[in-house]
Amino acid sequence: MNLQAFLFKNRGLLLSLPAGLLAGFGRPSAASAAAGLPLALAGELLRCWAVGYSGATTRHDRVTAPKLVTAGPYAYVRNPLYLGNFITAAGFAIAFTGKNTRFARTALVAGSLGAMAALYAAIVPHEEAFLHAQFGEEFERYCSLVPRIVPQFEPRAQGQGEWQLEALISAESKTFVTFAAMAAALALRVGRS
Repeated sequence: MNLQAFLFKNRGLLLSLPAGLLAGFGRPSAASAAAGLPLALAGELLRCWAVGYSGATTRHDRVTAPKLVTAGPYAYVRNPLYLGNFITAAGFAIAFTGKNTRFARTALVAGSLGAMAALYAAIVPHEEAFLHAQFGEEFERYCSLVPRIVPQFEPRAQGQGEWQLEALISAESKTFVTFAAMAAALALRVGRS
């Protein structure tokens, strides 16, 4: 197994480490929680929108894709799940660090988001190599129309795929539990302040 495949397989565990550091070393305030939690929720909603289209394949330990999804958020950006995760992480980073010193806040926010960006920088090319091998010219056309990370304002893809609530429910139970656990930890930490 190469490094990219290893990182992809263990992405959930690897991303739980910065989250744990934020929860453990962050010193939230009511103001930072009020500022960060809506951003975290917005990221989670973007993720839910994307998972409703892509389904349970987002949970596998290896890259799989029975079809190339280009509808919904995938018409605006090629990696809406990772963008949603990053927005959620930024929201929780803001929420958890309100009472930290400027240096500690910068270290926690930059460290957690930097670790996430580094992981995604390794696994996105791994996923895209698979999609190119699987879908060839169709994927190349999609890449030429839709940006990798920064969404465009107008949808450019043809819109292949449809949103399914069942796919969201079956694929996202772990994410919902993780989000709730982070929100609960935040509430407990703010309550003790």
